[in-house]
Amino acid sequence: MLLSNKFFRKKQFSGNSHLDTQLKRCLSVFDVMFIALGNMIGAGIYVLTGQVVHSEAGPAIILSFLFSGFAALLSAFSYAELGSRFPRAGSAYTYSYVAMGEIWGFIVGWTVPLEYMIGLAAVARAWTAYLDNLVNKRISTFIIENIGHLSTTEGGFFASYPDILAFFVLLFVSIAVAVGTKLSANVNSSFVVLNIAVILFVVIYGLTFADFSLWSGVDENGRSKFMPFGLSGVLQGAASCFFAFIGFEVLATAGEEAKNPHRAIPIATFGSLTIISVLYILMSCSLTLMIPYNQVDPEAAFSAAFEAKGATVAKIIMSIGALAGMLNNLVTGAFALPRSVYAMADDGLIFGFFAKVNSKTKTPLNATIVFTLLTAILTLIFDLNALVEFLSIGTLLAYSMVSACVLLLRYQKTPIEGEENNYDKGGQLKKWVPFKSYISTFQPGRSIQLALFTLIIGYVIIALSIRIQNIDNFLGIILVSFGTILSSIALFFIIGHEQNELQATYKVPFVPFIPALSLLINTFMMIYLKFMTWIRFIVWLAIGLLIYFGYGIRNSKEGKKNVEIEIKTNK
Repeated sequence: MLLSNKFFRKKQFSGNSHLDTQLKRCLSVFDVMFIALGNMIGAGIYVLTGQVVHSEAGPAIILSFLFSGFAALLSAFSYAELGSRFPRAGSAYTYSYVAMGEIWGFIVGWTVPLEYMIGLAAVARAWTAYLDNLVNKRISTFIIENIGHLSTTEGGFFASYPDILAFFVLLFVSIAVAVGTKLSANVNSSFVVLNIAVILFVVIYGLTFADFSLWSGVDENGRSKFMPFGLSGVLQGAASCFFAFIGFEVLATAGEEAKNPHRAIPIATFGSLTIISVLYILMSCSLTLMIPYNQVDPEAAFSAAFEAKGATVAKIIMSIGALAGMLNNLVTGAFALPRSVYAMADDGLIFGFFAKVNSKTKTPLNATIVFTLLTAILTLIFDLNALVEFLSIGTLLAYSMVSACVLLLRYQKTPIEGEENNYDKGGQLKKWVPFKSYISTFQPGRSIQLALFTLIIGYVIIALSIRIQNIDNFLGIILVSFGTILSSIALFFIIGHEQNELQATYKVPFVPFIPALSLLINTFMMIYLKFMTWIRFIVWLAIGLLIYFGYGIRNSKEGKKNVEIEIKTNK
């Protein structure tokens, strides 16, 4: 087999094989929805909100959450369709493998475990920091006095002190998750109910201190009290707030353990996003109507606000909610991490040891143990501030791939049920498309691939031109115009193809416009990431590709299937 054919071989499901699994199908719609909520309610709402209000958007964080929620919704459309069609543990990895081929599936899959590891480590450290603040720094003081510093350099690679408490909290959470899927789901659901109750208390009690003059007029610097940092601040805040919504993708990793994934994944996706958007906006209103935006504590916004109002009991209740919320983040993250590893190992792309499912718990125990220990070590010794932004590139890459997968799959020809060797019109050119006779000579699906590639190139040109601030000069205008024309032609060309008639529980509406808009937003966000983030990503990707070329390409189950088919054909 040609090397290029190995790279782009696609994962195939026959009959109901997409439902076959070693894992236990025991999760209801509410279990799956609460897993997503548990991964979103936590550090995002208790830590991120204060930082964005104080330094980026002010009370206009409400608009930031609306914009970022809309961006998350665009990606959610694609996740809902693919999650209902291919309910496997790998989420974006599986979708990319099915639609784009093995090499792209591996690239996406390789970024996901690191994303979860860094995310878990960051939340674990935030949890202990919050508890440490609640007890007047007694925890950090005790560790430093008895063990000492790891680093005295502020902003360095290593943490100031070894976070032993975070290390053991991660181990405890992973044990709970490893015991069994249903038990961990029940623990998660209990935390979600507690968190929502605390949030509603904070919102209602906080609004009793509401001062609407904090939203109207101008401050002492002549800036709008509601939008002190202008529209650019709102957009910058939206980019930050976007990552408070990324937890919804964790529900796709539960697809292999849902009782009825075709129904559960779409309902849970939109249900969790709707609930979390309303809660974020209500919390932001409560905070910004209590105290002026420039008096908000970026690290402990709500507890400091209640303390400023003399509401000590409310501060304690809110602190308990914050700790429970972040602990819930750890539970859902510890649930998703080993399953993302298991999916790749089960396909033979990484070491088969991680594909072992424990006969008693029906969970990927080996992957849970190894990657929990790795994450706990990260948490123990590394300062994660320099690594947190790395989270975004993996997430945005996964979201972009999922949107691209919807476009590719919608324009593929599919077999007509009950009619052997007969296909629908999927991927065929419409009559009005120019140069139809020439384009029709391409291999099936190739023209859509080229159009999608061209669309993304156009987006990158536009985003780069604006990013390097060339929009105000002649060259910048030319580049933006060229990128706009290029992407418009590509989108117009995609519209010129027939969509297939494949039946699905849920399908993204207004294709290709919604996936294309999602790709545009994600491309802009990736272009605006720091240069060092891209360097770290390239290094991590290089390590992964060494594993793929040394092990995965030879042990791929899909590759072995193809070899067996070739042998049978030759006989």
